[in-house]
Amino acid sequence: MRVIFAGTPPFAAAALDALADAGHDIVLVLTQPDRPAGRGMKLTPSAVKQAALARGLPVFQPPSLKTPEAQAALATADADVMVVAAYGLILPQAVLDLPRHGCLNIHASLLPRWRGAAPIQRAILAGDRETGVTIMQMDAGLDTGAMLLKTVVPIRDSDTAATLHDALAAAGASAIVAALANYPALVPEQQDESQATYAAKLSKDEARLDWSRPAEALARAVRGYNPAPGAWTLLDGAPLKIWAARPAAGSGQPGEVLRADADQLLVACGTGALALLEVQPAGSKRMPAAAFLAGRTLPPGSRFGH
Repeated sequence: MRVIFAGTPPFAAAALDALADAGHDIVLVLTQPDRPAGRGMKLTPSAVKQAALARGLPVFQPPSLKTPEAQAALATADADVMVVAAYGLILPQAVLDLPRHGCLNIHASLLPRWRGAAPIQRAILAGDRETGVTIMQMDAGLDTGAMLLKTVVPIRDSDTAATLHDALAAAGASAIVAALANYPALVPEQQDESQATYAAKLSKDEARLDWSRPAEALARAVRGYNPAPGAWTLLDGAPLKIWAARPAAGSGQPGEVLRADADQLLVACGTGALALLEVQPAGSKRMPAAAFLAGRTLPPGSRFGH
């Protein structure tokens, strides 16, 4: 097929590579304009742009798809289908109507659950036991189109948003190749609106741990906010990021340090306790909790969150 591909982050780059490897004619690659990144804030191409250039594919980076110029460029590409994965720009109806077979989206959840910006993280935070990838026909709504194919991916107790992202990226790459290979036989299935949930964008404020919550919920928060924005708390008025933790037995006032020694850093929660395994003080690198405690004393009764 003649394919226009639209995407920006590594999740999308995996799908672009898979489509090219499957022999599809990638006639145009759309991605977001280069953004400042790193300590020097140097303009940096997206993961999709890097993957496209490595294959010698034509790249188009319009700031919007609503202009006549951008739409003319897409029309000239004369595509059979447009594949979209975490692109980041709204596709107006004029663009949705251009390809002969419409536009297909690779969405990182089992729709209609977790429509929206952060489906991977929200699935972990909610305690879902599985998630997956849905290939859907795009329409003017937010992840509301008819579903063509689903792939289930289990969520392990050890999964962070980073590891689950990688599993879903691989699943999405395989799923879009399978969908295009079997496209004439796929039967669109409408989403059940009554089952829809919304995966709101993450914020740094929500990643602050509320020690009055159960330990299991806080352990999921640590995993779900890793790598971004990173779960955090206050200790003596200074922020402390928490990169790895697990629920444990224990009780006390929420945020109270129950144990702080070479073997364990244990903090009381609303229910149970949280064993902190890897932390990062402000201005320092990530480190095991034991290394953190080697540089400071936390007597029992010390409080996190203040």
